[in-house]
Amino acid sequence: MAVHVLLFDAGSDQEGIHSLELNGSTVVLLFEERDDAERYAGLLEAQDFPTPTVEALDREEMELFCSQAGYEARFVPAGFLPKTAEERLLIAPPERNMDTSHWQEVASTSTVDPELEAFRRQLEGLL
Repeated sequence: MAVHVLLFDAGSDQEGIHSLELNGSTVVLLFEERDDAERYAGLLEAQDFPTPTVEALDREEMELFCSQAGYEARFVPAGFLPKTAEERLLIAPPERNMDTSHWQEVASTSTVDPELEAFRRQLEGLL
């Protein structure tokens, strides 16, 4: 089953995935519907966030990627209605975001786990 994720600089060496910090965990959103992912991307752009690309990827592979990277994958089903303030963040980004002006520099100076890099290349091959 395909899910839709938000990527920044998709296909480049500086590629990054959109994530949220919730209760001390890094959460990656896996949208069932492309329209929901595109709406979320539009809300980020309206907040002067870098414009993400919506990419369809295999759900199992994304969940494996998140697990190996220490992230929590959160599936956002079609028609999802939040019941809590935390769940609201699954359909609309927070009003305040982390500083993103230097995320590419941080990504390029971070130590890259060779296994994680190999898995990233495998995911890219699916596109």
